[in-house]
Amino acid sequence: MEYVVAAVILLVVLVAGVVGLVVPRLRRRQLPPPASGPTTTIERPPTGEQEDPLQLILPEEELPPLVVEEKPPVQEPVRELEKPEPAAGRLVRLRARLARSQSVLGRGLLSVLSRDHLDDEDWEEIEDSLISADVGVEATQVIVARLRERVRVLGTRNVAEVREQLAEELTAALEPDLDRSLKTAPHDGRPAVLLVVGVNGAGKTTTVGKIGRVLVAEGRTVLFGAADTFRAAAADQLQTWGERVGAETVRGPEGGDPASVAFDAVKRGTDLGVDTVIIDTAGRLQNKVGLMDELGKVKRVVEKQGPVDETLLILDATTGQNGLEQARVFTDVVDVTGVVLTKLDGTAKGGIVIAVQRKLGIPVKLVGLGEGPDDLAPFEPAAFVEALLGSDG
Repeated sequence: MEYVVAAVILLVVLVAGVVGLVVPRLRRRQLPPPASGPTTTIERPPTGEQEDPLQLILPEEELPPLVVEEKPPVQEPVRELEKPEPAAGRLVRLRARLARSQSVLGRGLLSVLSRDHLDDEDWEEIEDSLISADVGVEATQVIVARLRERVRVLGTRNVAEVREQLAEELTAALEPDLDRSLKTAPHDGRPAVLLVVGVNGAGKTTTVGKIGRVLVAEGRTVLFGAADTFRAAAADQLQTWGERVGAETVRGPEGGDPASVAFDAVKRGTDLGVDTVIIDTAGRLQNKVGLMDELGKVKRVVEKQGPVDETLLILDATTGQNGLEQARVFTDVVDVTGVVLTKLDGTAKGGIVIAVQRKLGIPVKLVGLGEGPDDLAPFEPAAFVEALLGSDG
């Protein structure tokens, strides 16, 4: 019996041993085989520095390249400079703008002068026509006296001959021998200086800009001085005119000293080597002595750097004979060398040109015949008279 128990125990031990050897082998066979192929071994450098996490995941050759997009530089638009029309011959081009004056001085006078017989009433009608055209009483009397004498001696009634006689007398009244040139050439190492004066409302600042265009058209280099410091809009307006033709504008603070701005403008023009400096002044009410004295101060301060080459008086042609009273006061304060008549294309009458020159003894050098930038023309007496009389005489 003891042998049987011992045999059973031995059998159990053998079965347990067999099971212990077989079961682990079966488990190892059920595990998936390891992946085949080369493996990447990443070794940490001995420096102890921390690696980029991407380098621990992907090989270096698989990293995407870093692309930096460069933005093109922003370029401000370049303003194209305007090219003013040539100054020569502008008056001929603008002759149609004198239509109102043609009806009075041109066709009106010719219709009377070509009558078969001229009596005293006819000559009085001619006088009235000239006076109403702002020629002035004194100048009218001289023109009529000369015409009466020519008609009496020559006895002509042909329209073409009468027209020629009238043209000669009107041209003579405009004093064609007066020097109408503008002194705009640099000299003695400094630019020519133009001082522009006139009352508000005459188109002074606009005319300063147009004068600059006339000079640019003639090949001059120009600099503007905005000495009308009482109106910020005037300085802005003048700067705009300058930018259109490439001319610099010197300006000061609003309400600043006009004489200081004028002085700086001339100095800047000298430093830049420009041909001409044009100074715009404030519109002065000529009945205020203090303001007129200030205008005289501007001229004196500028002359510390050299003489003022031209002082141009801007007159509104539509004011007629009243403009002459304004002109006289300006001529007492500054030495006016030339007159610029503006708005001659509107309700103005062409005879004012004769009256201005006769009363002031100062030549009309430029006339404004429109609102366009190039509608300021050098004054030519013969061409002006031709425009007044009209081509169909």
